Amino acid sequence: MMPFVIRALLSASLLGLLAGCNDGSGDPKAQVGANPVLPDIQQYLLPPMHIARIVGWKKDETPDVAQGLQAKAFATGLQHPRSLYVLPNGDVLVVESKAPKAAAIKRPKEIVMGFVESWATSGGDTGESNRITLLRDSNGDGVPDTRSVFLDHLNSPFGVALVGNDLYVANTDAIVKYPYTEGDTRITTSGTVLTPLPGGPIDHHWTKSLVASPDGSKLYVGVGSNSNITENGMEAEHNRADILEVDRASGRWRIFASGLRNPNGLSFEPQTGALWTVVNERDELGPDLVPDYMTSVKDGGFYGWPYSYFGQHVDPRVKPQRPDLVAKAIVPDYALSSHVAPLGLAFSSGSKLPEAYRNGAFVGEHGSWNRQVLNGYKVVYVPFTDGKPSGPAQDVVTGFLDKDNHARGRPVGVAFDKSGALLVADDSGNTVWRVTAAHPQVTQR
Repeated sequence: MMPFVIRALLSASLLGLLAGCNDGSGDPKAQVGANPVLPDIQQYLLPPMHIARIVGWKKDETPDVAQGLQAKAFATGLQHPRSLYVLPNGDVLVVESKAPKAAAIKRPKEIVMGFVESWATSGGDTGESNRITLLRDSNGDGVPDTRSVFLDHLNSPFGVALVGNDLYVANTDAIVKYPYTEGDTRITTSGTVLTPLPGGPIDHHWTKSLVASPDGSKLYVGVGSNSNITENGMEAEHNRADILEVDRASGRWRIFASGLRNPNGLSFEPQTGALWTVVNERDELGPDLVPDYMTSVKDGGFYGWPYSYFGQHVDPRVKPQRPDLVAKAIVPDYALSSHVAPLGLAFSSGSKLPEAYRNGAFVGEHGSWNRQVLNGYKVVYVPFTDGKPSGPAQDVVTGFLDKDNHARGRPVGVAFDKSGALLVADDSGNTVWRVTAAHPQVTQR
């Protein structure tokens, strides 16, 4: 029988969900930009939860897009498409991935939270996942004419990077190298481990984003924390909440930047060459704390987790404190609002979208589960000037939530195909969406 404390917590959580109680959520737009509004901390026995139940896309339904754009399905019937990588010949690699089996959870609050979060998983989990599917659109009409299993039997993969004829896949526990020849539709050769990565047995944040340096000599990989705020102990956070720099020739690595709770979407900004990431910040301090963000990443930089957020704002839950680290915590460049869960980042250099979207960054926001007023569940565009954000984030791809706040899908990775169209991986709708200019001449090859 379920212990009394667990039953009580679960009942409280479900009552909150069903009642639609007001948790004091503020205006999400007030937390977008370089100077977000940061309210007072709230702490809870059990934090507010509001899960958008997955209902999927009906026939002929598509996301809504900003004026001047159109969206069509590029591929359907996938199994949790998380991230996207476009090869030099235009082939699109779709990383389909499920979370690894986690260690047993013993704390009552985590059991309840895990149960409630499970409501947000997509249905139809009967097909293969933990693989990479290749899509080839030979004539550029926006419809793949080749679809093949490119790599399979992977261990919760996420990031992909190609350097020359070496294809790297970031599984949850290692970067693995495979030989690749342009035009390959399937790789059957066994890969070789370049370097292990922090993985189980807990593996709280399991997605490992990956990008190669412009000269191809280094790989950068994001390793998220093993907890919300060190509740699994500091030893479980060894070499986590970091971006690692990996020498491609030897596999040796070092910590490039730290204090990043869950860094994803690693990308190089095309004008300055700086490394950027989007970061999922900590939970359970209130519906409007802490804003997730995007930021340039400085070599040796420390970004606050777990001791502080947005610079020197101390998190009182962490014991013992580290005022020496708090003092040097870097303020992120740009807040994206609280709990939007950004997982994808792509700079728009070379895109064939309308002019208004050609100098900035697109961010895939997976969406909130821990504030009463849902936040995220969309793709936004942040304009850049001289390599820095220079204006408010604009909603570009929406409609993932229906009128009843049920989720048709949830966006994750974003990328640009060879024609300059925006691709969006929807891991709950099991679809890759293709967004182009509504005027056909704009997207000609």
